[in-house]
Amino acid sequence: MLAALRDKSLHLQVFALALPMVLSNITVPLLGLVDAAVIGHLDHAWYLGGVAVGGTMINVTFWLLGFLRMATTGLSAQAYGASDKDAQASTFLQGLTLAWLLAAVLLLFHQPVADLIFSFSSASDQVKLYAEQYFSIRIWGAPASLANFVIMGWLLGSQNARAPMWLLIATNIVNIGLDVLFVLGFGWKVQGAAAASVIADYSGMALGLWFVSRQWIAQALPAVREKIGAVREGLGRLLKLNRDIFLRSLCLQLTFTFMTFYGATLGDNTVAANAVLMSFLMLVSYAMDGFAYAMEALVGKAIGARNRDELGRYLVGTTFWSLMVSLILTLMFTVFGSNIVALISNIPAVQQEAAIYLPWLAAVPLVSMWCFLLDGIFIGATRGKEMRNSMFVATCSFFAIWWLLMDYDNHALWGAMLGFMAMRGIGLAVLFTYQWKKNIFLETANANK
Repeated sequence: MLAALRDKSLHLQVFALALPMVLSNITVPLLGLVDAAVIGHLDHAWYLGGVAVGGTMINVTFWLLGFLRMATTGLSAQAYGASDKDAQASTFLQGLTLAWLLAAVLLLFHQPVADLIFSFSSASDQVKLYAEQYFSIRIWGAPASLANFVIMGWLLGSQNARAPMWLLIATNIVNIGLDVLFVLGFGWKVQGAAAASVIADYSGMALGLWFVSRQWIAQALPAVREKIGAVREGLGRLLKLNRDIFLRSLCLQLTFTFMTFYGATLGDNTVAANAVLMSFLMLVSYAMDGFAYAMEALVGKAIGARNRDELGRYLVGTTFWSLMVSLILTLMFTVFGSNIVALISNIPAVQQEAAIYLPWLAAVPLVSMWCFLLDGIFIGATRGKEMRNSMFVATCSFFAIWWLLMDYDNHALWGAMLGFMAMRGIGLAVLFTYQWKKNIFLETANANK
């Protein structure tokens, strides 16, 4: 381990992938913070609550299909490590085809699904009204959002982190600018925030496809017309591979959805405060995901090359820098948490409510970094079954902790969330340690095929 940490080339390799993704990923929760800040400065808390609930619905809808990025990263990284250009080309085209098929299904059935979900919400009528408005507009960004999953995954798997970085940064700059223009300039309120996101998604897709075309030419991959015939043949295998990752994502989004919807039953100020604090949690998630993405690409590359020594070096280097970032985030939340809350919302009741639960946020980075890193390892190895099983255990733990602490209202939600993050890491760590010691992880990495 110490020898690996003294290897400057290892740190440079990790940072070449991780740093661009950390920088770009931070713009995603920054967008959430701007959304919350712009809407939070309107005259009622229910606008912010509506964006929180409606945004959660959209995130659930899209993130459930996050396997598009995960599988694409793992498969393209393995193809890159094995120098298999045909597989690289096929992976992108199959992923893009699947993304647009799923987007068509979402657009066709989004209204009855939305009606069903909102019928279970106990939020106030005002929060529910604005949540429905937000969702009904944002859903039209589905073709672009899902395509962007595939684009980012393929570029990252091809060991190109700079293009996804500029893709995310450009998309979120457009979104933030239109947010301010539509909400504060035109007075479109919740509808303006939703419209800004849709336009930004399509702008990002156009830029992303341009990046893919440049990477395609640089690697001298087969012409698209030569691979179109193979797209249909590979869709069945791609769906099978992603089955377990989808179920894993379903469990993950169940916990976040429950947290938002149950929080809404505790009052408008609580759901608004939780929206602010969830922006903090997203900051942690996307910062840690930057290193998880690097882990996916590096692990997939090492597996494609069948190189156990390189795999071990990547694990050590990425874990070290993830720990450093976690410590920085913990310090930031502890010292400046109240100041950041005040910047997001100027509603005194929301500020006071959010301040009560800030201590939970301080513990999140160090507890959650392990589950993000281990997710990256298993995604790079395209091992969906283990991810599914460990996530199921963690989800059961979430609801068990909430049930035991439910008399403490919102504290129960945040305690359950912290326990959930911890169990995700513990479950995957146990599985990985066993497989590594038995020397079966590398050899059976593609067991899902």
